[in-house]
Amino acid sequence: MSNLTIRPINTGFVTMIPKQYLYHHSTVAYYPDASDREEEYPVFTYLVEGGDKLLLVDTGMAYTERADKYHHHGSYQPEGMAIADQLAKIGYKPEDIDIVVFTHLHWDHCFYMDKFTNAKFYVNKKEYEFAMDPIPLYYKSYEAPQLGITRPFEGIKMELLEGEAEIMPGVRVFETPGHSIGHQSVEIDTAAADIFAAVMQFSLWIIRNRLKRFIMILRLRTGFQILSPPGRASNLSKPGQRVWIRF
Repeated sequence: MSNLTIRPINTGFVTMIPKQYLYHHSTVAYYPDASDREEEYPVFTYLVEGGDKLLLVDTGMAYTERADKYHHHGSYQPEGMAIADQLAKIGYKPEDIDIVVFTHLHWDHCFYMDKFTNAKFYVNKKEYEFAMDPIPLYYKSYEAPQLGITRPFEGIKMELLEGEAEIMPGVRVFETPGHSIGHQSVEIDTAAADIFAAVMQFSLWIIRNRLKRFIMILRLRTGFQILSPPGRASNLSKPGQRVWIRF
């Protein structure tokens, strides 16, 4: 039985208009309550603890100036919310991370990679190849050299995955293309049965309204435990129950 736990870490906020960005024009009519005003959306990474290695899913978004200038206007990273700062709050440094698994390589999921000097990076092969040579429509998403800036994964060695793969005991990936050509999701086995209430405050409204693009799918075979600093528990799943969460 696995002893893995999952700790969500918010690294900032992206502003967008849901009606324009989150729904294809052909489906807007079916979502009459979709907002046509700018809204803020949290950008999560996920720390997986309790295994032989310390694993992080994504490294989060860029600092405010870069996020606002090159990406969604008004996006920001409050002071102390960069991934290194957030890890420090729970007693870790970027150098402590052994493995980083990327769902995809958009700017808000792979920043500050250079700080993880001891980590092995994993990404889907199709995602990496497209990120290195994107079509013009995606120059900003992948911070292509044509913008005159250096993309966060420039010159960094990455392990390229295809299809389903086991990253370490209890952690696997599988392809979920759509938001990006090589998007992959993460499957994690846990032993506990609780989903902490603090995580629900961050996440349930996203799931309920189908608003956040798919960051990750967690398919959990033995129950679900997410750790958060407040440590308040909520019995929303039971041991042996399979739980799917789509962000």
